[in-house]
Amino acid sequence: MTEKFEFTATCPKGLENVLASELRQIGANVLREQPAAVRFDGDLAMAYRVNLWSRIANRVLLNLGQARIEDAEALYRAVAEQPWEEHISPNGVLWVQFSGTNREIRNSQFGAQKAKDAIVDRLRKATGARPDVDKRDPDLSVMLRLHRDVLEIAIDLSGDSLHRRGYRTHIGAAPLKENLAAALLMRAGWPQIAAEGGALLDPMCGSGTFLVEAALMAADVAPGLLREGFGFERWLNHQSDIWLSLREEALQRRNESSANLLPEIRGYDADAKVLFAAESNIARAGLEKQVRVSCRPVAAFKVPSHRPVTAGLVITNPPYGERLGEQEALRETYAELGGQLKKEFAGWKAAIFTGNPELCHSTGLRSHKQYKLFNGSIPSQLLLFDIHAQSGERSQEGGARLSEEAQMVANRLQKNLRTTGKWAQRSGVSCYRLYDADLPEYSAAIDIYQSLEGEHFAHIQEYRAPANIPEQKARGRLMDLVRATRQVLDLAPRNVSIKERRRHSHKDSGSQYQKRGEESRTFFADEYGAKLEINLWDYLDTGLFLDHRPVRQYLRKLAKGKRLLNLFCYTGTATVQAAMGGCSESTSVDLSKTYQAWGQRNFRENGMDPYRHQLVEADCLQWLQAAQANRKGHYDVIFLDPPTFSNSAKMQGVLDIQRDHGELIRQCMALLSKDGVLLFSNNLRSFKMDEAVQSEFAVENLSAKLLDKDFQRNPKIHNVWEVRAR
Repeated sequence: MTEKFEFTATCPKGLENVLASELRQIGANVLREQPAAVRFDGDLAMAYRVNLWSRIANRVLLNLGQARIEDAEALYRAVAEQPWEEHISPNGVLWVQFSGTNREIRNSQFGAQKAKDAIVDRLRKATGARPDVDKRDPDLSVMLRLHRDVLEIAIDLSGDSLHRRGYRTHIGAAPLKENLAAALLMRAGWPQIAAEGGALLDPMCGSGTFLVEAALMAADVAPGLLREGFGFERWLNHQSDIWLSLREEALQRRNESSANLLPEIRGYDADAKVLFAAESNIARAGLEKQVRVSCRPVAAFKVPSHRPVTAGLVITNPPYGERLGEQEALRETYAELGGQLKKEFAGWKAAIFTGNPELCHSTGLRSHKQYKLFNGSIPSQLLLFDIHAQSGERSQEGGARLSEEAQMVANRLQKNLRTTGKWAQRSGVSCYRLYDADLPEYSAAIDIYQSLEGEHFAHIQEYRAPANIPEQKARGRLMDLVRATRQVLDLAPRNVSIKERRRHSHKDSGSQYQKRGEESRTFFADEYGAKLEINLWDYLDTGLFLDHRPVRQYLRKLAKGKRLLNLFCYTGTATVQAAMGGCSESTSVDLSKTYQAWGQRNFRENGMDPYRHQLVEADCLQWLQAAQANRKGHYDVIFLDPPTFSNSAKMQGVLDIQRDHGELIRQCMALLSKDGVLLFSNNLRSFKMDEAVQSEFAVENLSAKLLDKDFQRNPKIHNVWEVRAR
């Protein structure tokens, strides 16, 4: 029976789902995605195949095991338990890489040294000899990662990073790594376009990375064929017969595809010197007969005329600050690109990858999808465009002329995009409130959400109309607001969630939000590096209270190295932020099964240890009362965010926050350590802090401090108080 192993394929941050999809296409069984990596299992042949065929991965690691460690001696023992004599000859060359720290192992260099000692001592004891240690051309590279006291031990089967294919010896001023270029091509739909015979053009091709990667995909060439070697080739367990068979298969596929005519793949650049680098790289990849480059400015960019080309993909990585200094010159370059696309490329797809998305406004094009990624350390975006849609008629929904009233709303939304929208972009905020009844007759809140994949959504919540406004008129105003939102934000109907307040009789339990029949679905959004699940359709709330964003950020700083209690935890987003900030352990309590399950998904998506971060399904009032007996002084930070009023059938009593907050605060304070802090929040606009509480404890009102720009129109949106012992 073929032995099965577990592997980790690493990749640039933000490309995990692209890599997972590619691994499945290669035939791997994907286990899970994690930050900058994907775990999969299979036999040794599968590891070889991924090394040979993956266009996205950086490395393929063989996972040997993991252990919970707290100090250096535990690290030594965990590493020494591995049978290293089965992996490297005692006369070989070893290299150990270590990442991560904990309370005792505070330096990665120290961790690497301790692990190296364990491996060398094990080999000396088993064989009587010890290997040399050198990072240059080692026979075995050992990768160790310490995260939250868990040590993962692995062997690097790739050797040099897989993005180094071997063809690129000449690079431009701001080159894309090969695997990033390949991922961008996949995001832009190039494999399907190529299969349909579409062309690929890059008007600012630089050293030609897009061109080569696109040609390798279209020609079915394994990127690993261009490399000189792999790390596994000097590993003691290497199965050369399996590897040679897989390599021969890849060579045969390349030879078979070479007989087929590739789609048109051409690059242009105004810099003749950089084209020399592109030509050299193309030749080293063996593609000089299929891929051509020409010296041409963006202003002269057009569809090639020497070969019939009707449609395809224009993809480019224009300068965004590193190569050209003046912003005005850059705007002119982007404007020229947009002008040529609209003039010459109707019916084509376009993709622009830039570290300065603001400049893309100068193209005059509106992207239908955006992806947040990194070019090295530079935060960047891939923006996708449909040139036909931009140069021809817009959709009926987006292109219909707005009424005078709806245009008034649209004007306000555009104004808010220029202020609040730009603030959100500068602040790294991907989910924010754009509009909050700015125009009284259009009484609703509009929140913008952006998924991890860069897709935008609008969440429109109608406020209760005054009793003297006819139902039909109120509904008409809501529809005006929806039309204006869709047009200004250029959103498809399925990307807009509308929650209406409809009037009901008393027996219908009063006004409530009604679903409008949109497709129910969820997505994950980013908040300061945390991945949080959003559902805009199924419930009154979305899973993320946007007004509490600065509260969560403050809690993240407050809870570093501390023990946290989160009462009425909802979907656990505050606990996630605390954990991301280094919270040592947490307890999150909520009565709702739905929110508990939601919280578990948030915890799991962010890699939180379930033993250190516990979710408790319980009535918070009962749990808090019971905790007085056995948890006094246990917590360093408590976040108390109760509802204004609750009489849930599952609760024994009725909660009225104005009436009951004093007792709740006292019970929480009893659970705090000596220097602990309680963060108390509620959304009762008429709330007043109990004077007895203020005299008994040190109380500070943080409401004004913890209010972001997108909620400053409504400063009474919530109350936040910090409470400490006197």
